[in-house]
Amino acid sequence: MEPSLLGAGPLVSVVIPTRNRSHLVKEAVASALAQDGVPMEVIVVDDGSTDGTLQALAPFGKSPSEKSPSEKSIDVIVQAHRGVSAARNHGVERSRGRWIAFLDSDDLWLPGKLSAQISFLARNPHVKICQTEEIWLRDGKRINPKRYHRKPSGHCFPKLLERCLVSPSAVLLCADLFRKVGGFDETLPACEDYDLWLRIGYSHPIGLIEKPFVVKRGGHDDQLSATVPSLDLYRIRSLARLLLTQPLSSGQQEEALKVLAAKCRIYGEGCRKRQREEEGQAIRKLPGILGKKLQGNAVSMADDLLLDSIAGRRSPFS
Repeated sequence: MEPSLLGAGPLVSVVIPTRNRSHLVKEAVASALAQDGVPMEVIVVDDGSTDGTLQALAPFGKSPSEKSPSEKSIDVIVQAHRGVSAARNHGVERSRGRWIAFLDSDDLWLPGKLSAQISFLARNPHVKICQTEEIWLRDGKRINPKRYHRKPSGHCFPKLLERCLVSPSAVLLCADLFRKVGGFDETLPACEDYDLWLRIGYSHPIGLIEKPFVVKRGGHDDQLSATVPSLDLYRIRSLARLLLTQPLSSGQQEEALKVLAAKCRIYGEGCRKRQREEEGQAIRKLPGILGKKLQGNAVSMADDLLLDSIAGRRSPFS
């Protein structure tokens, strides 16, 4: 391993958030503990489970006196149910590693994932975040991602605006960078990963290892994409907050406003069809209000209140 990456304590902190997935989280933990060649700690954050998750994790949580020198164990944090963003942030708050790796409790890592990423970062010291390719399963059967899901690399901000192209389970990123940008936004019930990668991607290149080291398992009923309605509303909120709070270049502002306008138009049309015309009108107005604000032009008090209602957030790391 590259000497410059070594230091006291764990090099990588693995954070696994989970809620009521006792049947899956054991496999995720085992795949993390199977990683070799990288000093690491594994932190599981139980977000208020009620299904026996703690009992399922008990065999992995042996104290130093109970395990052999070659055995690995985990730290388990229990919190009241606050959502996946709060669980991930809580895990990072308690972590000691220079690098953070997230693993969703329904996903798996293949052997060599962390060592491949650490080697990549050693060869590319200017890169502070990288991801690997994935194998996608739905209901146990392999599926091929669409062309528009292709993972980007390098400075890829325009591509990140359209959709979430970075997977939490595939990422390894610098802990200092994660804290600097404010971590996951705990006010977002969904699209929190899309939001974070935008706040990182406008100023940082994202490395890509073009080999699958993650098995992404979908199709179960408790996935956020299946349980949270109106996902595009949260992408709209993320874009508005990004434009109001981050020092984007004029070109990046133009690109973000263009994508925001398209998403607001589609969402507003959906509101009209569902007889939610007032909400649709407010959303359709948003790009124009933001454009004026960014150009330094005055907006009405009502428009300012609309922006404040969408853009308000507080970082847990501030």
